[in-house]
Amino acid sequence: MIDYSPILKNIEKHILLSEDEKEFFFSLLEHKTIPKKGFLTKENQTSKYTAFVTNGCLRSYYIDQNGFEHILQFAPQDWWIGDIHSLITQKPGQLNIDAITNTEVLLLSTNNQELLYEKVPKFERFFRIILEKSLVSFRQRVIDNMSLSAGERYANFCKTYPSLINTLPQKQIAYFIGVTPEFLSKLRRDFQKEDRHGKNLI
Repeated sequence: MIDYSPILKNIEKHILLSEDEKEFFFSLLEHKTIPKKGFLTKENQTSKYTAFVTNGCLRSYYIDQNGFEHILQFAPQDWWIGDIHSLITQKPGQLNIDAITNTEVLLLSTNNQELLYEKVPKFERFFRIILEKSLVSFRQRVIDNMSLSAGERYANFCKTYPSLINTLPQKQIAYFIGVTPEFLSKLRRDFQKEDRHGKNLI
């Protein structure tokens, strides 16, 4: 039995649904388990799904010509994730989206999303809000990467992903904020020292 209450709670922060609308929406979702290191989508594939994480954690990233990973987003429980560019253009994407741990997701295909807009127009407002928040967050992260120190970027990571601070592998956090794992270890020690002295930087 699939528990739809988490995704329903997420949606009803922005729109309210009738019982019939809920049932129709649920009928369009696909449940999937993605094993650790398994992929939702890969580079050069055309993305077909937007995913809502009900348990576990996904990440989106691309690999540059030198083989270095650049992590754009983590998606822990109660987060949405997808390759927006590929979803909108329906062209092969540049992103990989994989599972950091065994992860449970509810998937909405692009075809079913269009059907949802047609039958329940208020969902266009919901996904517009989600898209706008994603774009604002991405723009701010680009500016932060250009203007903030590594310590400030780490502090921002902790505020954005409090549930992941002590659960993600250290190298994943390092890739996200753009430092080496060794430098991140030093940052974390400095933050712990500051916190012990009553200066909570997070």
